[in-house]
Amino acid sequence: NKKYDCLIGVSGGTDSSYVAFIVKELGLRPLAVHMDNGWNSEESVKNIRNLCTQLNIDYESYVLDWEEFKDIQLAVLKSSIVEVEIPTDVAIVSILHKVASRNNIKFIIGGGNYATEGILPDLWFYNPKDLKLLKSIQKVFGKKKMKTFPTFDWKKEVYYKLFRRIKMVYILNLLPYNKPEALKVLKEKVGYHEYGGKHHESVYTRFIQSYFQPVKFNLDYRRATFSSQICSGDISRDEALESLKELPYEINQINNDKDYVSKKFGITLDEFEEILNLPPKSYKDYPNDEKWLTFIYNLYKKYINN
Repeated sequence: NKKYDCLIGVSGGTDSSYVAFIVKELGLRPLAVHMDNGWNSEESVKNIRNLCTQLNIDYESYVLDWEEFKDIQLAVLKSSIVEVEIPTDVAIVSILHKVASRNNIKFIIGGGNYATEGILPDLWFYNPKDLKLLKSIQKVFGKKKMKTFPTFDWKKEVYYKLFRRIKMVYILNLLPYNKPEALKVLKEKVGYHEYGGKHHESVYTRFIQSYFQPVKFNLDYRRATFSSQICSGDISRDEALESLKELPYEINQINNDKDYVSKKFGITLDEFEEILNLPPKSYKDYPNDEKWLTFIYNLYKKYINN
């Protein structure tokens, strides 16, 4: 007798859009939530609007305080670590749990899946829930305090999981998920517009994954994506190797993105280039809770998650 029986996060991307389509096909009553961090592409906004309208899904948009969030993002970028998307990753998971708790929803259905992102080296990325790391970086490089930013750490995760009994369910792992087929269905059923690479529904994420990480850290996100697609049978290894011969970015697009991102950050293009060209660093160069988090999550997996 509840208005909603599950919550879904929508970004305008293929995975989350297909999740919305599937849960409606199954007869569930989802509440859709979008975290607006100021970087949405026009295509993603149209996709979200069409999706929720065509599927008759109630929709909430949580808009971050741009001036505060911009300062946090810029601080992490200046820290020169590879995990520059930590602020967005933290905000998304925080908001989803907060909205689910407020509406007494016990299931958050996510778009994460093995078929397109099952392979991701541990050394590529660090746990975004390390609040000590984020705060230490903000203290060194930021100009503002984190007042309204939706944080999320192990304590909040324990609260939501154990006390509010909220569970994450990755439904795309429970059915045959073929991304090209999903795209075809979405285009036919909800007028979905394809925007390009994985997670490119965000202008900032597109810039980070296609240029910043490959150029600065020699970390090409396509290698992980292609590896997952090879294992799921979507592409062959030869096709993946051939695709990797091409640059991960289109030069004109990247020049436009650099101009756009620097202006949105409120800095000159020269200042932005200086930040991009800073020597690469690791999260280990800053105060962090890695040892404690490793202990906590190992404990959780051993005694609770099983």
